[in-house]
Amino acid sequence: MAYQYLLFDLDHTLLDFEAAEEIALTQLLKEAQVPDLAAYKAYYIPMNKALWEDLAHQRISKAELINTRFAKLFAHFGQVVDGRYYAERYQHFLSQQGQLLPGAKELLLELKALGYQLFAATNGVTFIQKGRLQAAGLHTVFDAVFISDELGAQKPQKAYFEAIKAAIPALTFAQTLLIGDSLTADIQGGNNAGIDTVWYNPSQLTNQQTAAPTYTITNLRQLLPLLAKTASSKMK
Repeated sequence: MAYQYLLFDLDHTLLDFEAAEEIALTQLLKEAQVPDLAAYKAYYIPMNKALWEDLAHQRISKAELINTRFAKLFAHFGQVVDGRYYAERYQHFLSQQGQLLPGAKELLLELKALGYQLFAATNGVTFIQKGRLQAAGLHTVFDAVFISDELGAQKPQKAYFEAIKAAIPALTFAQTLLIGDSLTADIQGGNNAGIDTVWYNPSQLTNQQTAAPTYTITNLRQLLPLLAKTASSKMK
């Protein structure tokens, strides 16, 4: 086969982060007894997304993101809170969420049966992602899980992928395919490391970045014929 090693991003690619975030955030804000759940969520969600973009561009550190986002949220509504405490409570709630995107687990099991080696590649927080993988029933599907916290580097840094290669000596980038939804982290990361990429783009967004995906799919099931085609062309 043309590709033997498949690196899968987790959030927004296999795991339904929006569903997980909604439940965990609701649990946290109810515990904090905020006066207006909808208002707090409406401010937090785009703010949090922007912070993760800042992290991908190395404008902030992971610790800064995790420990300040809830302090910033409550400060917006005129409250001074311990951001680290609320971060820990949120992480507790989020780590219990295992919602999957439709067809994600079935796809992974089919790929595994076809002989591909499957790896998770995520910038998430270690105990959160491990908890969510177990809740989703994916913890036994992957051959290994690579989390930025444990590797000392993050997508899109080349060092992140070099750390994966060091952990799997048989892995070659020429036989590796990275599948993810983020142009900033996944596709640019593959570009930086010299790894072919699949941009999972279910909303059919326009690529306005310099990151250049090798392939684009709008449905996870499209990965199967794509892999079959690349395997066939390799054999010619």
